Amino acid sequence: MKIVKHSLSILFLLFAFQGFSQILEPVKWSFDSKQDGKEVQLIFKATIEDTWHLYDTHLPEGGPVATSINYQDTSQFEFVGDLQKNPAPTEEFDKTFQMDLRYYSHEAEFIQTIRLKTADPIAIEGYVEFMCCDDETCLPPTEADFAFALNGAGADQGGESERIQNVEKSNRVLTDKGKEGSTETLWLFFFFSFLAGLAAILTPCVFPMIPMTVSFFMHSGESKIKSRLYAAFYGFSIIAIYTIVGTLVAVLFGPDAANWLSTHWLPNILFFIIFVLFAFSFFGMFEIVMPSWLVNRSDKQVDKGGFLGSFFMALTLVLVSFSCTGPIVGAILVESAGGAVLKPIIGMFGFALAFALPFTLFALFPGWLSNLPKSGGWLNSVKVVLGFLELALGLKFLSIADQTYHWGILDREIYLAVWIVIFTLLGLYLLGKLKFSHDSDLKFISVPRLMMAIVSFSFVVYLIPGMFGAPLKALAGYMPPQSTHDFDLHEIIRDEVRLVSSSGNSIGFGEVNEQCEEPKFGEFLHLPHGLSGYFDYEQGLACAKALNKPVFIDFTGHGCVNCREMEAAVWSDPRVLARLQNEFIIIALYVDDKSKLPESEWVTSSYDGKVKKTLGKKYADFQITQFGVNAQPYYVLTDTNGELLVDPKAYDLNPDNFVDFLDRALEEFEKRN
Repeated sequence: MKIVKHSLSILFLLFAFQGFSQILEPVKWSFDSKQDGKEVQLIFKATIEDTWHLYDTHLPEGGPVATSINYQDTSQFEFVGDLQKNPAPTEEFDKTFQMDLRYYSHEAEFIQTIRLKTADPIAIEGYVEFMCCDDETCLPPTEADFAFALNGAGADQGGESERIQNVEKSNRVLTDKGKEGSTETLWLFFFFSFLAGLAAILTPCVFPMIPMTVSFFMHSGESKIKSRLYAAFYGFSIIAIYTIVGTLVAVLFGPDAANWLSTHWLPNILFFIIFVLFAFSFFGMFEIVMPSWLVNRSDKQVDKGGFLGSFFMALTLVLVSFSCTGPIVGAILVESAGGAVLKPIIGMFGFALAFALPFTLFALFPGWLSNLPKSGGWLNSVKVVLGFLELALGLKFLSIADQTYHWGILDREIYLAVWIVIFTLLGLYLLGKLKFSHDSDLKFISVPRLMMAIVSFSFVVYLIPGMFGAPLKALAGYMPPQSTHDFDLHEIIRDEVRLVSSSGNSIGFGEVNEQCEEPKFGEFLHLPHGLSGYFDYEQGLACAKALNKPVFIDFTGHGCVNCREMEAAVWSDPRVLARLQNEFIIIALYVDDKSKLPESEWVTSSYDGKVKKTLGKKYADFQITQFGVNAQPYYVLTDTNGELLVDPKAYDLNPDNFVDFLDRALEEFEKRN
């Protein structure tokens, strides 16, 4: 029954699946140029991942870092007009910065027209500096290098100049392997796809075909050896058919098509309608089947027997089972359609491997067939449960279109309300309180069915606080953003905490111990809640050695929304405040600070080879090279030699967890002393 439980939740797992790479790179740049005589259009295009946004080129003072285009040498050309932007940026009030900010979602294109001053071929080089955020975190300012090779003003123009793609040294981690996702990510996606294949077996369209398949190979008139050979080829054919579908997706859907599929309203509304239709079909409203002529034509080829017959037997299975496997396969392809090549192939291979496994094994060993449970009402129950999941998960596509085009149809509380109703009805169905027209009579509730009802109702209980503003972080990947919630009690309380914690010097913590130096940059950088600390790693570590105290490294940023939330909701806890002030030396490293460093403090990155000349770039590089992470907040606890005491911690609004994090580090520090 463990497989049954996995099958009922696999679609949820597929949608909940997130990449596990720690180096976040949500904005990809490409560069192109169009030349017409002396005038050239320089085109800077940003492709932005879902839920992330790129800030505009002009922002108010005191806000995040604006996008800027920086040229190494402008002596050989002059600018013609202002920078053109497409589409127009979205403007909204940002609660963190308390100001109106402009940003781009999904994609942005900047076009600068220039006029060449020389007849000789030239190269225009420089970099784009930008900052991006999502609903949970902000990344430090990042640079993307560009280079344009242009013909001279007097040369014979042949249309577009040579296109030089972005050589983004700061994102060297995106090798061919990285573009496809990390090895861990691909293995995890393969595992989820494999579970999806197991789930598909338990659907009413597929399960009854197992004995039919075994019967075909047992009564084919061939010898036992040949029958088993054909059975093995049958399983191979199933895998090949599904994997070919994944390969076609990889070839046909390049990055641009995938971006259109994932962001444009038309495919998302279409996917939403498809999921709803499949849900209605699973509920018994109507039956979705492949065209009879297609199934019949394939079925006729089966009679030929041999390897060809085995192949068409596999093709018939795929076609007949489409009404149940279609939404599962679609979920895998939608999840993988991000411009990658390996991911859809691996996803479909994993699904097909699990899907083909029982058919092949039972065909090879027909004696196992007697141990299978009989087809019956339980199969229809599986189908109805999948229908509820289809209905819930289909809302994700409507939500994407709603957020992208700001329709305001599916705000967070409406989304949650629908989910609460759906999973409540699912729980009632599992308890036998709801019955569809094609359901069998339920004389008693089995233990597995009761357990799944408990899971469904528990999930509803988890969702209810979200109606009042609870962040529901486990679902953040596919919930509408918190900013769309009209009544956010969580935000109201957090604002009160900020007000109290910033009310003055009532907390009364003192300055850094006299044995240590005065903190550098302390005239313009400060810690919250009256805490004292350092903003330079070397200086803070020296103080920790002098006082023999563990180090609390806070990777933070001026534009880090979650950093402010952690400081307001977690650092403000009296237990956390007491430990930070009395037990640790705090080193707050601002990864987006623009302060220039003296040349003696410049560092050359071992990650991207660039010289880091500002405070923010120095410590952004330090975080990446030392810990393999570029997101904030990120908390690292070390001893006086810079060695880790416990595993680092990221965003977590639970003060109890943070207290435990600090206490475990203190215990480890005592052991080392």
